[in-house]
Amino acid sequence: MRILALIPARGGSKGVPRKNIKLLSGKPLIYYTSNIALQCSLLENVVVSSDDDEIIALSKNLGLEVPFKRPNDLAKDTSPTLPVILHALDFYESKGIFFDAVCLLQVTSPFRTVDFLNKAISKFIESKADSLISVQEIPHEFNPHWAFEINKNNYLKLATGEEEIIPRRQELPNAFFRDGSIYITKTSVLKEKKSLFGSKISYIKTPKEFYVNIDTIEDWSKAEELVKKYNLCVE
Repeated sequence: MRILALIPARGGSKGVPRKNIKLLSGKPLIYYTSNIALQCSLLENVVVSSDDDEIIALSKNLGLEVPFKRPNDLAKDTSPTLPVILHALDFYESKGIFFDAVCLLQVTSPFRTVDFLNKAISKFIESKADSLISVQEIPHEFNPHWAFEINKNNYLKLATGEEEIIPRRQELPNAFFRDGSIYITKTSVLKEKKSLFGSKISYIKTPKEFYVNIDTIEDWSKAEELVKKYNLCVE
């Protein structure tokens, strides 16, 4: 299976200014994602999509492909991810190059291993799913079966629509949230269904000790702590 790895890295960011190239333990943040992606033999191409000349130059120095510059209208705070992926696919298809799937690797979830990425790709291929996403397990106290909404009479109702609440923690089904580290989606689903997920979604659980999704200064501080604790800044 031909899989395109796409690393989105626009120039603008508000929570942590210039975070994609901000130094984390002496390395630009994008390095952590690029370093692992370039070592993964299951990825056909590793490409950066950016609107920013400095990010583009740095990405090339890291050995990443940057065959196009992302249009400004796809690099706004409000720009969704799907059009960014489709823009990359359209570029390659215009050159007669086609991929079976896209693996989206977000710079803001920097801590992966080659083994973890290989396992995710292998599971995606074997599952024959429309997509695979990396997830974290939701603590039982936040399980959706114990979540409430307010109904039209201003009373609480179960958010799941169930009539009776599950009484014991041990009876709760496992629940997960997508953690942003890995998204893999078939090209046909992306282009025909205009969806990052499709209807058949497989999953892989990210080791929770490495989990961080950098959006704020507090998140950045957590990332710095993780780098030191687990010696994550590898060559």
